[in-house]
Amino acid sequence: MVDRGATPAAVPDGAVPQEWPARPELNLALNRVGLFDWDLESTRIHMDATALEILHVPPERFEGRIGDLGGRVPRTDGAMLDAVVSRAMKDGSEVYGAYYRARDDEGTLHWVYTQGRILRDGDGRPCRIIGLLRDATQELSHGLEPREPAEERRHQTSVVETITAALAHARTVQDVIDFFKDSRAVEHLGADLLVLGLVESGRIHLVAEGPEQHYIPGTRYTRLDDNFPMSEVIRTLSPRFVESREEFAECYPWLWERIKDIGISSAAYLPLIAQARPIGALGLLYRGTRGFTRQERNLYIALSSSLAQSLARAMLFDQEHDLAEGLQQSMLPRRIPDIPGAQIAVRYRSARMGRDIGGDWYDVIPLPGGRVGAVIGDVQGHDTHAAAVMGQLRIVLRAYATEGHSPATVMARASSFLHELDTDRFATCLYAEADLTTGVLQLVRAGHIDPMLRHTDGTCRRLPVQGGLPLGLSAEFGRLDYPVETVEMDPGETLLLFTDGLVEQPGADLDDGMHALAEQVRTGPSELVSLADQLCDVVEERVGEDDMALLLLRRHGAAARDSGRLRQHIAPADPEALQAARQMIRTAVRAWGARERSDEIELVADELVTNALLHTDGAAVVTIRMLPGRERRVRVEVEDKSSALPRRREPGEAGVSGRGLLLVDRLADVWGVEPRGTGKAVWCEFVVPGRHAFTEEDPAADRP
Repeated sequence: MVDRGATPAAVPDGAVPQEWPARPELNLALNRVGLFDWDLESTRIHMDATALEILHVPPERFEGRIGDLGGRVPRTDGAMLDAVVSRAMKDGSEVYGAYYRARDDEGTLHWVYTQGRILRDGDGRPCRIIGLLRDATQELSHGLEPREPAEERRHQTSVVETITAALAHARTVQDVIDFFKDSRAVEHLGADLLVLGLVESGRIHLVAEGPEQHYIPGTRYTRLDDNFPMSEVIRTLSPRFVESREEFAECYPWLWERIKDIGISSAAYLPLIAQARPIGALGLLYRGTRGFTRQERNLYIALSSSLAQSLARAMLFDQEHDLAEGLQQSMLPRRIPDIPGAQIAVRYRSARMGRDIGGDWYDVIPLPGGRVGAVIGDVQGHDTHAAAVMGQLRIVLRAYATEGHSPATVMARASSFLHELDTDRFATCLYAEADLTTGVLQLVRAGHIDPMLRHTDGTCRRLPVQGGLPLGLSAEFGRLDYPVETVEMDPGETLLLFTDGLVEQPGADLDDGMHALAEQVRTGPSELVSLADQLCDVVEERVGEDDMALLLLRRHGAAARDSGRLRQHIAPADPEALQAARQMIRTAVRAWGARERSDEIELVADELVTNALLHTDGAAVVTIRMLPGRERRVRVEVEDKSSALPRRREPGEAGVSGRGLLLVDRLADVWGVEPRGTGKAVWCEFVVPGRHAFTEEDPAADRP
């Protein structure tokens, strides 16, 4: 916002202006006085060409923002100037003035003087500042600048640098408090004692004091209207400098009676103001009687401004962290279901840097027939959008798995869903479907990290899974085929699913992280919950920018085992396959000691197979197995490619259709229908008398 027409044509050196008296614009230009007009409501600022020249700001780089000047003013001078302007606006002053330094293109510092008049609206609120600035280097070179001893100047510079550096690394309010609780903070500030209080619910909470042995009872919580120096500076928004024991005793008698024995004689109490509101106060106490020079007071005001900004930033971070953590936890499952035959442990840890929210998730999905689905995934990004996408993706993936789709179909449909969302995010995912009765494990990977398997002897190995593209990308590029990897998990073995935050570190190779994880699992505790906690503790010791999700699934070693499953594929015009299926059912039922119900089971299975072949266009697959548990049950399943569900109906007097499911309903103890992705499965179960417990030597077990 530069008005290039506001400056008259330059007068040649040595020439005398022809007009008398000289116009104000010419007078200002000849004396190198720049003008500015600052609109406090819109935060826009207008500066003329002379003002920009004094600050060495190229006109083409100035767009009317205060931030455009930031690189030209050192941080300490900027903090001091902010404090001067803020104090003038708060105490009702009409004008202010201050010297500060500015940096030219070569980095050389020169002095600038600024003066402004504060304009207020009808309610007395500052709305505009109109002022001037001029180069004061020559003026101060003639001795007008108050000189300080070189040692004191170096000390003050060290204090500013130390405190600024320490607060720059503070992310949370607790980080700031911990710094001031450290005895070195008192040493850095050059004080004998310090106290830090924060405004909480209309009171002042003393959160740090140093050294701690000088804590004064009765000062942990104080009211804003109490006669304490901290209360005063928060009420008035102005610093308070106490320069003698007599002043302390006269102004704050209650406090003086409790600190006089430790030799305190003077103090500086500074309000911590952020966004025009007090958030706390800092007190620096000294044992010796001392006055506070103008330079010292400016230094303390600058430090209090820096501390206030750090605290405000930390408070905002804590609020965002609480909000993010609540959102993240609401997107994850509230509880992990109890799965017969398995023990499961899950963990989530947010990043120690960033916004502490991301798209990592886990889920455990109970499935029919002694199966369980385990999911681990990571949506791109670390923000609330990633968490929202994660929540939607987790729900639809659970729905697809519960509907009975195959693992590959679950992944393909989840990818299509994510692609159809109005988002540019993609997600990596790993889906594992485990049959806990047989130990068969089906794994599907969408751009995710390979899982690991921990054996009963503690050794851990990586399970290479041929994967597809991440969710969303595979649908975009039309590559929805996800290969399925099948492995066996013995009783007592543990499947580890995790996101990259567990194994990836900046600058390190992924394989190194995987090897390190395998070693941690090998040497870690055998108890599942303790193992999960230890792996998370290792992550928390690192500083990273990624969150982490972990899911451990262990197949019970003592879980009851079924006698295996027997399966037969039957084509529509294949009587030999139909006969083989009948023979398979008859042999299995008798081998399992269910001879009393052999006829019923064979009849119902034959009816279900016949219905599948008659009423669908494709083949049928019949499966029979013995379910584990206290009550022995034989389960028969017949799968087909039709999505049409069967209906039981009463046949007419002369009708023959409709008797099949009526027969199934009468003979089976329970029956039902499950969607299976590309079709359905009609199943039924029969309770059989317990003759003996099944072992590996059962004749029908694990028949190919």
